[in-house]
Amino acid sequence: MIQRREFIAGLGGAAAWPLAARAQQRDRVRRIGVLMVYPADDPAGSARIEAFHKGLQQAGWTEGRNIQIDLRWGASDPDDIRKHATDLVALGLDVIVAMGTGLEALGQATTTVPIVFVLVIDPVGTGYVASLARPGGNMTGFATLDYGFAGKWLELLKQMAPNVRRAGVIKDTTFSGIGQWGALQAAAPLIGVELIPIDGAAVDRGIAAFAQGPNGGLLVAASTQAVIHRKEIIALAAQYRLPAVYPIRTFVPDGGLISYGPEQIDPYRQAARYVDRILKGEKPADLPVQAPTRYEFVINLKTAKALGLDIPATVYARADEVIE
Repeated sequence: MIQRREFIAGLGGAAAWPLAARAQQRDRVRRIGVLMVYPADDPAGSARIEAFHKGLQQAGWTEGRNIQIDLRWGASDPDDIRKHATDLVALGLDVIVAMGTGLEALGQATTTVPIVFVLVIDPVGTGYVASLARPGGNMTGFATLDYGFAGKWLELLKQMAPNVRRAGVIKDTTFSGIGQWGALQAAAPLIGVELIPIDGAAVDRGIAAFAQGPNGGLLVAASTQAVIHRKEIIALAAQYRLPAVYPIRTFVPDGGLISYGPEQIDPYRQAARYVDRILKGEKPADLPVQAPTRYEFVINLKTAKALGLDIPATVYARADEVIE
């Protein structure tokens, strides 16, 4: 027969087991995967990862102490993307952070690992989430939602270069690329500019052919390939003396004329906060998708002078940043 004291002691030990298990769960090193489209040596990618690290540190997570980060760079080629996505999911991670390019592959690789995306265009339309308020699956994050800002590119191009009558649009064939193209088509008649699509997969030949006509300018739609090949696009714009408007600030320090689009760094800090909440037990399905809170208008004065453009005072006054 079990003695009463032994029985009570046994109950105490049994009650302690769940507590010990929970403490071990809290204390274990958590694993975070990150899938980046930028090459490892691209300063733009490094700045975003640095912001993500700072956001994690502010939330109490330190690499080497209570988290491990498995980072994959250069996910631009479809085969590389699929490989990186499969590799990350196989690691048994607690959460994955990804730019838009990797989401489709990640969605095919897992429906259970939490995924936080950063700066994805129209995640509802692309099917990544059920709604902005209630994503409903294993994905949530930070989106670029408003295609209307693409019309702003056309307006700025015309203000910067009033003689422009033709705009070559470097675009891709993704859902988001089609949406941006539609917004530009709606704005073009009002501004008096003819739109001419340029295949983003053959940008050198496309720009060379476009530049044969007069009064031309370029618009670069937001896409992964445009960001990765931005130096080539900027060099071609300079070679053919085409004023160009770009979708994000990243292009302008590299010699692009102007950019207008959502601020790119802070969403990575915010993504770290969502990662923190997920690691503490919240579900992506219950974390609403966040829209951009700040758009940036940036001008490169040196490029403007090289093109012989005089920046109107009204345009200059609206710039958030002027690079000299």
